[in-house]
Amino acid sequence: MQRRLSRVPARPEPAIARTDSAARIWAPLARFIEAEARIGHWAGRRPATHALYELVRFGIKQGWACLFGALLLALLIGTHLFYPKGAWLARYDFLVLAAVAIQVAMLAFRLETWEEARVIFVFHVVGTAMEIFKTSVGSWLYPEPSLVRIGGVPLFSGFMYAAIGSYIARCWRLFDFRFTRHPPLWALSLLAISIYINFFTHHYLPDARPALFALTALLFGSCWIHFKVWRVHRRMPLLLGFGLVALFIWLAENIGTFTAAWMYPSQRLGWSLVSLGKLGAWFLLMIVSYALVALLNRPEEYEGRPDEKRAA
Repeated sequence: MQRRLSRVPARPEPAIARTDSAARIWAPLARFIEAEARIGHWAGRRPATHALYELVRFGIKQGWACLFGALLLALLIGTHLFYPKGAWLARYDFLVLAAVAIQVAMLAFRLETWEEARVIFVFHVVGTAMEIFKTSVGSWLYPEPSLVRIGGVPLFSGFMYAAIGSYIARCWRLFDFRFTRHPPLWALSLLAISIYINFFTHHYLPDARPALFALTALLFGSCWIHFKVWRVHRRMPLLLGFGLVALFIWLAENIGTFTAAWMYPSQRLGWSLVSLGKLGAWFLLMIVSYALVALLNRPEEYEGRPDEKRAA
């Protein structure tokens, strides 16, 4: 009698899960979600490729979040190197038209959401108002002529502030921000308003920055931000995140002054590094930028999810 062997089914390969990827928000990226999931499925089989893939994924997400700001920075460098001297259209006016064209193109090709465009508009207004005051008191200047300007401020400058808001808003979506012990929005709003007012009043009254730094540390000292690079949320102190972003803004500002898009009084006789003291100013401006985006997105409390624990 021939013994009949039961066939044990082979262990199936784990299915490639459909993801709630933030890329679905941007139409040009949505078509790559399934292909990316297959690459991730392959990379996740070994610890080394898993770590490398997550690092690459982090870099790509950061690059996508920086898209608007990176294009503006490329414009500053390109016009500094190649824009013809004595052209009928002033360089600053060209920058205004180019920044508007980038904004329109990003909306037309669905590289940016209308919600992000509204954030950019608010930052443009807030930044331009501060620029008008700061140039009037001599904090910095725009040395080249232009027609599209208010007082001493060419209107392309507002887009540089808008790039910060655009970056934060896009990061919030791409990295699915969650928080632990986030301060209440009313306290954050009061802090942001105080910081913005101090940018004006410190020219006439004692500078309140030491107190503002202390209040910022008090509000955010115990706050952690949880950001999702791939399958699980990583975390870091939110104050550290503010500091890192402020550092990169300072580096971008050095590039901007090198291209002579604007200059500080200390740079009249030749370019030099922007003072490290400006890092503190950018750090505080980050709080204003973050507050505006937080009011729009409403921070969510982080709760460890079972699916994340399994993935980890």
